[in-house]
Amino acid sequence: MVIKKNNVTPSLRSFANEQRSIPTRAEDLFWQQVRAGRFHGYKFKRQVPITPYIADFLCAAARLIVEFDGVPHERPEQQAHEMRRDAFLRAQGFRVLRFSNDLMLGNGNVVLDSVRQAIEAELGPSPDLLRRPPSPAEGRGEEGTA
Repeated sequence: MVIKKNNVTPSLRSFANEQRSIPTRAEDLFWQQVRAGRFHGYKFKRQVPITPYIADFLCAAARLIVEFDGVPHERPEQQAHEMRRDAFLRAQGFRVLRFSNDLMLGNGNVVLDSVRQAIEAELGPSPDLLRRPPSPAEGRGEEGTA
């Protein structure tokens, strides 16, 4: 895995801050599901500068980037740019998942399931599963029995 210092320029940081204030509907819907560790205990950040790019969403623990693409991403020149961008990010040790805005808006559970599976493939079971209380079948007997 390549680890490179991420020297973010002030202009890139400023642009990332701007992007946080004007999310697409799909980005906003995804953010509401994953912010503040709500998504199975995994932490996400949004509009994260990874020089020279900005990732829509980053789960740093799993080195996972989630991207949402709308109509402008359908142009051939934009698709070529995205392929170069994804190759660069993969070379930095990230996994990149891309989804259409329409998929998130129409069937967000498919997106969320894919993201969860990608994270668990990297990190194992979610922290939420590890925090759940044990069931009686897992070793706790009923009161008064030993």
